[in-house]
Amino acid sequence: MELGNVPQPQYGPGLEAPGSSTPGLVSMVHGFLRLVQPRGLPIELIADLAQPQSEKGSEEYVKELLLYELGFLVCAAIGLLFIILVPLVGCCFCCCRCCGLCGGRMYQKQGRRMACRRRALYGSVLLLSALLLAGDVCAFISNTRLSQAVSGTFPNINTTVDNLGTYLASIPQQVNFVIDRSDVPLDRTNSSLQNIGPLLGGTIISGIRSSVDGALGSLQSLLGEIETLAAAFGTISSTQGRLEELQGNYSPRLGNLRESLGQTLQRCGQPCAGVSPDGVTFTANYSTVPSVEQQLEALGEVLGSSLAGDLEKVNSTLEKTPDEVQNQTRDVVTKTQDQLGLIQEEIRSLQQQLPLLDAEESIGDVIGNVTSVLDDFQQPLTDLDGIRGVGFSFIFSWLLMLVVLLTFLLGGNSYMLVCESWRSQQLFQLVDTPGLIPGFNLSEALGDPSGTLNFSQIYRQCQQDTALWETLHLDQRVSLDELLNISQYTEEISAAFEEVNITLSPISLLSESQRDLLLNASRAAQPPNFTHTLQQLDQTLTLVSLQDLATELEQLVDKAGADVKQDLQDGAAELRELDRELQASFSGPLQSLKENIYLAQSRAAQLETQTKTTLDTAKETQEFLGREVVNIIKNETWAFLEGMLDFFNTYIAWAKSSLRRDVARCKPIAQTLDNAEAITCDYLLDSLNAFWFSLGWCTALLLPTIILAVRLAKFYRRMHIADVYRNEAVEIGPMYNLYRIPRPATRH
Repeated sequence: MELGNVPQPQYGPGLEAPGSSTPGLVSMVHGFLRLVQPRGLPIELIADLAQPQSEKGSEEYVKELLLYELGFLVCAAIGLLFIILVPLVGCCFCCCRCCGLCGGRMYQKQGRRMACRRRALYGSVLLLSALLLAGDVCAFISNTRLSQAVSGTFPNINTTVDNLGTYLASIPQQVNFVIDRSDVPLDRTNSSLQNIGPLLGGTIISGIRSSVDGALGSLQSLLGEIETLAAAFGTISSTQGRLEELQGNYSPRLGNLRESLGQTLQRCGQPCAGVSPDGVTFTANYSTVPSVEQQLEALGEVLGSSLAGDLEKVNSTLEKTPDEVQNQTRDVVTKTQDQLGLIQEEIRSLQQQLPLLDAEESIGDVIGNVTSVLDDFQQPLTDLDGIRGVGFSFIFSWLLMLVVLLTFLLGGNSYMLVCESWRSQQLFQLVDTPGLIPGFNLSEALGDPSGTLNFSQIYRQCQQDTALWETLHLDQRVSLDELLNISQYTEEISAAFEEVNITLSPISLLSESQRDLLLNASRAAQPPNFTHTLQQLDQTLTLVSLQDLATELEQLVDKAGADVKQDLQDGAAELRELDRELQASFSGPLQSLKENIYLAQSRAAQLETQTKTTLDTAKETQEFLGREVVNIIKNETWAFLEGMLDFFNTYIAWAKSSLRRDVARCKPIAQTLDNAEAITCDYLLDSLNAFWFSLGWCTALLLPTIILAVRLAKFYRRMHIADVYRNEAVEIGPMYNLYRIPRPATRH
């Protein structure tokens, strides 16, 4: 019985990643954040904070929290220090500019190390400028990736929500598929009931024929042997009569020819003295062939009896069995069909009893609420991302490090608290902490009476595409064995079949008179003694060969006198003619008689033994039928019942397996969480963190670059003291050696 596989839904494409990519920069950011925050997620601290009544004081909580955030606080302090120092340094530069001392006094002492210092400052400024350029490039790429991540967030979320909606919508469809497949065993069972006559009757016939066919075959073979033997005896009798008739017809001719030849040979005298016509007579006397009338009579009684017809009645009785079974089981078929209707109603009621549909409705409501909230925030976030470049440019002009500091604290903490703890599974341990959310218990929310369900376990099993029934331990809440328990209906069906009493027409292979008739016929059919007859049949038809005698007469023609020559020639011709007629008339009957005698002897020799064996087999079969027919009917009836019930057992086992393993495979739930992690961490936070890291990189290098650039500029300014310009190549690298720049010198 083919029930098929539970159809699985087809989901949409996966997430669409932002077009740009900065794997090296992101790795640097991750390494920096792990350096800043080497500790894992403070599960105990968060759990204690979530408890409304805790033994620890607020100061202790603050101390632990500050200790945990120590790395971020140090970075924040450095950033604040930078924010304070940059304006101060800028004020110093302004004051120096106002006093005309920007870059130091307008005097530069000449020395041997001046060129080396100049080259060192030049190289430092060039290196810092290259790093600043790289930071700017990374900032632009990160900014672009962040914009792409923001614009692609909602399509990705919509795709994820659509896939989750497809998954939830597939749950009732899969449940309905499992329920609808109950029509297969119901239809098979109903078809078996409607064809109970041919099906059950056929198996009953097979059970009976397994023993009856052997006896019937033996009896029919015995009748065939008797018929063959009777035909052989009949041929012997008819052939004997034919031979007697032919012998009676040809005996006078042989006698007349013998007398005529004798007179001719006497008239021939001395030349013909060596030839005698006495052998012109039949060798055998066919009237002495033993009679087989007694055998024919005994065999004829068997063939003329109703034995063959009775054997055919046995076959016809067996062939009527399906009709008798069909008629005698009408009531049980009706009762069973009524129970099938109740079974169908019981299975259909599963749709309201399975907790999977309740879970589908609850999760569907949550998805609807989440979708509604996301729709409300989609347009403002998109508009905000559109103006974020302009706004940041304005902010960067005077508080660049403040922006870096704020985004660092937000993005860095979010990544370490959410993304890093997600990948290390510490976030799941936090969610699994009892009492983290006051008044919320995952096991109670999902209806798990054992209280052992946790988020980590559900997530891991959903990653393995486990069905919700196993993931949520629904067996502890609802027993499939009880839901799919149809034993009360199968018991009613079994009880109805117990009342079935199928009776068949009596089957009688042989009566006592028929047994005696066969046994007596086998004894009376033994052939008479044909030894003498067979010896006669092996001899020539006449005592002497008529052809040889005719040859001798022809040889005497030249020796005999003229008065007997013609008579000798006529006698020889008549002998040859008579010999041809005798051969033509007697050869066929003689051959037939001989063959049938041998046939009768061979068949009759085995007949008595075969008859006894056949009668013993028939007796054993008759005893078997009298003893086992009732058991055969009972066993085949129960086998038929078990076959029908096996349809339902197979379906129940398949339905349980499908509900536990194939219906509502929850990988889309794990995929939804993975997508949320990818959108939040890989797309948004990684882009944001790379952005502030690039900005911080540039901002941190800006101040030393300005200072070094100012220091370098002093070497290229005109001093207040007289300058002396010498034709000297500025050593700023091999590619610039062709340029000549005037050098300052002291004025005397």
